[in-house]
Amino acid sequence: MQTLAVGCGAGFSGDRCDAAPPVVRTLIERGGPAALIFENLAERTLAHQQLARRADASRGYEPLLLDYLRPVLADCLRHGIAIVGNFGAANPQGAARAIRALAAEMGLPAPRIGIVEGDDLSDPRGRALVREQLGQDFDEARFVCANAYQGAFEIAQALRAGAQVVVTGRVADPSLVLGPAIAHYGWSTTDWDALAGATMAGHLLECGAQVSGGYFADPGYKDVPGLEDVGFPIAEIAADGSCIITKAAGTGGLVDCRTVKEQLLYEVHDPAAYLTPDVVADITEATVTPLGPDRVRLSGVRGHPRPPTLKALAYFDGGWLGEAEISYAGPHAEARARLAMDVMQRRVGARMPLRFDLIGVLSILGDDDNRQLQALPAGDSRDVRLRVATRHEDMREIDLLLREVTALWTGGPGGGGGVRTAKRQRLSNRACFIAREQLPARYTLA
Repeated sequence: MQTLAVGCGAGFSGDRCDAAPPVVRTLIERGGPAALIFENLAERTLAHQQLARRADASRGYEPLLLDYLRPVLADCLRHGIAIVGNFGAANPQGAARAIRALAAEMGLPAPRIGIVEGDDLSDPRGRALVREQLGQDFDEARFVCANAYQGAFEIAQALRAGAQVVVTGRVADPSLVLGPAIAHYGWSTTDWDALAGATMAGHLLECGAQVSGGYFADPGYKDVPGLEDVGFPIAEIAADGSCIITKAAGTGGLVDCRTVKEQLLYEVHDPAAYLTPDVVADITEATVTPLGPDRVRLSGVRGHPRPPTLKALAYFDGGWLGEAEISYAGPHAEARARLAMDVMQRRVGARMPLRFDLIGVLSILGDDDNRQLQALPAGDSRDVRLRVATRHEDMREIDLLLREVTALWTGGPGGGGGVRTAKRQRLSNRACFIAREQLPARYTLA
C-alpha cells in the first residue's frame, strides 16, 4: 500500500494564508494518497468563536476559512487531496455552508463535506455533565460554553464514506492527521503502536512551521535559511505509524533532527504517557533519524490503550481586560515614563489593580504586582513605551483607565505621545474529564 502524505496548511487561527499552496504543490508532485490539514483552534479560540456565534448565528467558524481554502480548494478536489480542519470551531455547519458557497463561486462541483460533531457541551445535557464534574467550580451565571476534545475515528469514517472535506469543531490537534491515516490504512481502535506513531506525526505537524524552523530559529545559534518564506511541514506516514517529516519544496525553513526533537517534546507532560482521545503515546524509546536534507524519520513510538475519559474545557466570563500605552523618547525618557506610572497609580490605582510595563526596560516577565519593576533601579533609557493594564468586572472602570492614560497626552509628564488603548472581554476556563461513553462523537455528510 502506498504511503500516505499529510501536509499542514495552518498551525493556529490567524496563521499565514499563503502557506498551504506550496504544500499542496508538493503533494501533487509527489503523487499518491494525500491529505491537507488546517489546525485553527487554541484553548480560548473556540470560546471566542462561541461568543461570535452568539452575536451572529452565521458566524462562529474560523474567520479566515475562505482565505485559507480559496488558493487550494480546486487543486485539492481535482487531485483527490482530502482537506481536514478544525476550522468549524463553534459552528461546523456554518463552515460547511461557507465552503459549499466558495466552491460554487469558483465554479467547482459541490464538494462532499463531512461534518464531525459531538464536542459542544453547551446545551443543557452537556452543561449538566460538566457541572457534575466541576462541582463548586462551575459558575452558572458566568458560564459561556464547554467543549470536549474528540478523536480521530469519526474523521476517518467521514473520509471512508467519501468526504472530500472534513470540518470539525474541537478535536485533539493530532487527531486531524491521525484521522486520514486511519482511513487510509484501516487501523482498528486497538492498533495502539500504529495509532501512537501517527498521533506523534500529527503532534509534529499541528503547530505548522514550528517543526520546520519557525520557532526553532535563533540567529547565530540556530540559524534557519529563508525564514521569511518558511515552508510548512509534510508527514509521510507508513503503515506501521512511523513517519518521515519534510516540508514544502522550494521554500525556506529547515527540518532536521533538532527541529523534530524540539517539536516532539513540545507540550508533552509525560514522554511515557502522552494522553490523547485515541491512544496513549509513549516516546521514551522513539528514534529520530536524519535521512537527508529536510527529511527526518520518527520511529519506535509505542502505544497504550486510550484513556477512559475525554478532556473537556468549560469557559466562564472573566470580566474585562483594559490596556493602554504611551511613548516617551529622548533625554530623561525613562524618568518621565516612571513619573507617568506614579500619576496613574495615584489617580486610579486605589480603584483597580494596575500592571505597569516599561517596554524597552522590563515588560516580559510575570510582574503583575510590579515588584520587579519597582525594585529595578531607574536607568537612562531614551526610548520607552509605558503600558498600563488592568482587569475588572465593570467595563466602565476599564473605560476610566483608558481615558486616564489618554489624558497623559497633555496632563504630563511632558513629551508623551502615540497613545493606543484597547479593551476586550476576558475568559477563564476550568478543565474536567468525562467518561467517553457519555460524549459520543458523530459524523454526517452534508
